[in-house]
Amino acid sequence: MRHAPGQERSMPTTSSHSGRVAVVTGAAGGFGTAISLELARRGADIIAVDLKAAEDTISAVREIGRKGITLQADLADPEQVEAITADMRAFAGRIDILVNNAGIFPFRNVWELDFAEWKRIQSINLDSQFLMAKAVMGSMRENSWGRIVNLASNSLGLTVPDMVPYMAAKGGVVGFTRALATDLAPYGITVNAVCPTASSTPGGQTFIGDEVLQAVAEMQAIKRVGSATDIVGAVCFLSSDDCAFMTGQTLVADGGLMRV
Repeated sequence: MRHAPGQERSMPTTSSHSGRVAVVTGAAGGFGTAISLELARRGADIIAVDLKAAEDTISAVREIGRKGITLQADLADPEQVEAITADMRAFAGRIDILVNNAGIFPFRNVWELDFAEWKRIQSINLDSQFLMAKAVMGSMRENSWGRIVNLASNSLGLTVPDMVPYMAAKGGVVGFTRALATDLAPYGITVNAVCPTASSTPGGQTFIGDEVLQAVAEMQAIKRVGSATDIVGAVCFLSSDDCAFMTGQTLVADGGLMRV
């Protein structure tokens, strides 16, 4: 069936992730919820990690018929990540997939930016990805199979003002992804990144606003505002068996914005 340009279509329901255990960070809403639910539809059990309890996400996962738990932690804090590591392993005895989605994207004028805020933005957007990868990659190595998918940003290919700390962190995510892919490849673990665009998630509407979201959409080849479901296909591919020979790569899912 053909779809009109810009028309959204629902993702297929498959069992491509059957029996897998996936950790999704920032899972209480937005991209994190959409990713968690699609992985569950494809057969994965879900560990939803967020600063607040992701109860709605896990309730929806269980309605799909998959197992799930929610864990709370500030993922920029090494001690809190360490505290939930045992709970993640205990859930199903192993971890197969990590989707590093947690992050913040505040606009900050560089003249007013202080070092403490710079560090906090780096810690949430970049350090958390390192800490979570360290928490799960031992389990992946034991099973000679693992998929790590890091959320970066298409802003790296654009000229967006007032985003110095955010773009520095997301640039670090791309570099981290490529380097980690090299070190983990011998153990059957792939590491890739996805760059979404500004989207109509709760966070996007709070920090960016509908007017800017619509302006961004007008610059895209696909002229509609992005949604959380627009990146789940890329994430699901990168976290599947189909991605066994692809690592250290960055996929851009932004309606064609970065083409300009």
